[in-house]
Amino acid sequence: MMTADNRTKAARNQGRGDNHGHDDHAGHDDHDGPGTHDGHAGHDGHAGHDGHAGHDGHAGHGDHAAMFRDRFWLTAVLSIPVVIWSQHVQELLGYTAPAVPGADLIAPVLGSIVFLYGGWPFLTGGIQEARARRPGMMLLIAMAITVAYVASLTTSLGLFNQEVWWELTLLIAIMLLGHWVEMRAIGQAQGALAALAEMLPDDADRVAPDGSIETVAIAELTDGDVVLVRPGARIPADGEVVEGTADVDESMITGESTPVPRTVGDRVVAGTVVADASLRVEVTATGEATTLAGIQRMVEEAQASRSRTQVLADRAAALLFYVALGAGAITAVVWILLGEPAFALDRTVTVLIIACPHALGLAIPLVTAISTSKSARSGVLVKDRLALEKVRTVDAVLFDKTGTLTRGEHVVADVAVADGVDFEVVLGLAGAVEADSEHPLARAIHAHAKEQVGTLPAATGFRSMTGRGVEAEVEGTTVAIGGPALLRERGLDEPAELAERTSAWAERGAAVLHVIRDGHIVGAFSLEDEVREVSREAVDQLHAAGVRVVMITGDAQQVADAVGEELDIDEVFAEVLPEDKDAKVAELQARGLTVAMVGDGVNDAPALARADVGIAIGAGTDVAIESAGIVLASDDPRGVVAVRRLSAASYRKMVQNLWWAAGYNVVAIPLAAGVLAPIGFVLPMALGAVLMSTSTIIVALNAQLLRRVQLTAA
Repeated sequence: MMTADNRTKAARNQGRGDNHGHDDHAGHDDHDGPGTHDGHAGHDGHAGHDGHAGHDGHAGHGDHAAMFRDRFWLTAVLSIPVVIWSQHVQELLGYTAPAVPGADLIAPVLGSIVFLYGGWPFLTGGIQEARARRPGMMLLIAMAITVAYVASLTTSLGLFNQEVWWELTLLIAIMLLGHWVEMRAIGQAQGALAALAEMLPDDADRVAPDGSIETVAIAELTDGDVVLVRPGARIPADGEVVEGTADVDESMITGESTPVPRTVGDRVVAGTVVADASLRVEVTATGEATTLAGIQRMVEEAQASRSRTQVLADRAAALLFYVALGAGAITAVVWILLGEPAFALDRTVTVLIIACPHALGLAIPLVTAISTSKSARSGVLVKDRLALEKVRTVDAVLFDKTGTLTRGEHVVADVAVADGVDFEVVLGLAGAVEADSEHPLARAIHAHAKEQVGTLPAATGFRSMTGRGVEAEVEGTTVAIGGPALLRERGLDEPAELAERTSAWAERGAAVLHVIRDGHIVGAFSLEDEVREVSREAVDQLHAAGVRVVMITGDAQQVADAVGEELDIDEVFAEVLPEDKDAKVAELQARGLTVAMVGDGVNDAPALARADVGIAIGAGTDVAIESAGIVLASDDPRGVVAVRRLSAASYRKMVQNLWWAAGYNVVAIPLAAGVLAPIGFVLPMALGAVLMSTSTIIVALNAQLLRRVQLTAA
């Protein structure tokens, strides 16, 4: 398998915790933390241009664009003398071409070159479609230009009487132009993959065991290496910060434009940019194991996967082939029976040309290429096109609470002090005692105290009391911090002024810790899982779209109800075991709801798989959660709204393209067949080719409007 480094070069060539004793506190037993998912699919399928069997090697749309461009220009140049010396054109425009030696050979010689050189992609493509028994656009074009060529050549040899050399050369030139435009559009859409590869630097500054810095190719990096990343440089591999603090621009992964602070212990991603200071990063993943490589695979898989709309388009394109073939046959028979064999040939070729399902073959793949590549740059990673197509129909979104609507980290929500006790003294004592603990609740108290007080007093003699709390000496006093078990053990009763406050906290499901100084309760802390600031906005936006919002959690009912009330959640499932989450999804589906499940951890996998659409949120570097059809690299729940917006916009463009690509044939085929010939209107063959190519260009331009859709959370 190609490494990320080789992908880069190819793309460039081508275009730890202690036992704190807070275990018994409500609301601290359900963190479905993000798991590690190494099961990258490793799918090497090429991004789809499913309708074109003749465009072998789907990945090389840039090469195809150049090929069609070169053939178009040469064909166009060779077509000029064919048109100028065409007897039909001279009679039509009323001029006489200059007399030159061998004028009679200009059309057959140059026309044959154009047929063989300019028409070669269509001829080979038609053969491939015929061999694969998937007749379509290429086979129709091949048949049309072959009929026109044979008729013209036999006429030049005096065996027939219908010469269409000038129509043939212009026809091939126009179709080459249409394909050139198409290949450019698809190449630009899929260029996001190459752009992602370009985000990796070629070299890295590796820190040697003696502390010296050596520059090495990123292919030489291995897990455990430490690299120095200077300000303004890109991080060469996924890793963990071991020294330094800096803001990191992660927009290429999450879609968020604001740099995020990263310090010792934080994970960083290959390709992101260190903004304002140096970092030393220990490498944890390289090559195909990096987030960037995972995103590339995901985009490739999405563009290669097939949705229901794509299946419909493929069936319509196949049907249109038989419609065109039948219409061509009927046209030929009718006009021959009417005594117009030459006109029958002209009309039959025009029918075959104008009915080419070219635009139909492009209608869905181009929308898919643009939507998946654009979304990847905005932090919305589509693994399955069918999932993206379904999101627009979702009428209930089921959010996992911990780590999705909330941060999964406790923060100090409130502080109360006993009468006669200074507020800052209680904060200082608590912050000092908790400074030596790694427990999440301890870190929350220490951080809050340091933020509010500043410099904290020193604590000595720290000890942890399993299941009860912690204790230390601070400024000559003994300070203990713990929950109800510690109060029961020491026979302490809360002062009335504290009891009223802590009872209200407990009813909300908050973790309540008391501060005891020399045997007296002097204060209490309320700690709650912090609700994300953007969660309310996400819920409001979903409500505005008519979507029901449901929350599921393993937390106690009062904890869940408090979060649900704060966010205006429509329905709350509480005290649900991880293995039972998928049953709740099934319950919602049994009510007739189309459900999207949004979760962040491995425990959510069964529910993600059960849901109509599984959306993994906040996956960070774990971009290959196999149970989810869509992965949001950011932990912002507003990304769910962005996915729904993308789904609706993509589907709208697909339907518009399908209607145009198939619908114009309802009018065009009868005109090409000559139904209006009795009243003097005949659609010229060259104009038929123009109409066919124009329909393709309209479809391509309409798909390009997807680029204007705003996906990032705002």
